[in-house]
Amino acid sequence: MAEPDTIMDIVEVQSILPHRYPFLLVDRVVEFEPGRRAVGLKNVTINDPYFQGHFPGRPIFPGVLIVEALAQLGGVLVIRSSSVEGTPIVYLTGIDKAKFRKPVIPGDQIRLEVEVIKRRPPFWKMQGKAFVGSELVCEAESTAMMQAEDADSTNADAAQADPSE
Repeated sequence: MAEPDTIMDIVEVQSILPHRYPFLLVDRVVEFEPGRRAVGLKNVTINDPYFQGHFPGRPIFPGVLIVEALAQLGGVLVIRSSSVEGTPIVYLTGIDKAKFRKPVIPGDQIRLEVEVIKRRPPFWKMQGKAFVGSELVCEAESTAMMQAEDADSTNADAAQADPSE
């Protein structure tokens, strides 16, 4: 199977997200439709630090980190689909309907797919799915809020609003 073309490499992903190793969980973006969807990849390696304790002798990529990887890809989608004065930052405000279908192990490549369900600025609701090969390993809905990092604290109250209304 041919490797997908890279739309955004790791350097560009780092220019968008504030996360860094070991918590940057999107290695590259291979498909991108502004305001609609993004597809990214996470390469899982035994050198990742969480395998020392999860689990010794049977390394399994933590499911919560798959959800975080989906949220990070959602952050790339939100930031690259919006314009905001200042430095944009995306905060995860909710996770719903998370399901873990199959363990992910070192050597796997996770294909992350995020699609916008609803958008009501500054909130975004997205459906995320993670695959190893053609097999679904995780799915979840997430809600996120974008604001300028240097925005005043009055936007903090917006985090309490329900974006599904």
